[in-house]
Amino acid sequence: MTHRIALISALTIGAVLAGAPAEAKGCLKGAVVGGVAGHMAGHGKMGAAAGCAVGHHNANKKAKQG
Repeated sequence: MTHRIALISALTIGAVLAGAPAEAKGCLKGAVVGGVAGHMAGHGKMGAAAGCAVGHHNANKKAKQG
């Protein structure tokens, strides 16, 4: 059951990223870092979500600066 959920999640994320690559800038790197940090604390999925949000925010901020 866990493998099925992981596969569905991976396919969904892949479909979202393929549809809007410009929107995901910074999200993947942040999600990886946040997921690892969250995994160490026992909350990998929450860490990945937070990391994605922070990475996306930082990428937008850097893009606005020039």
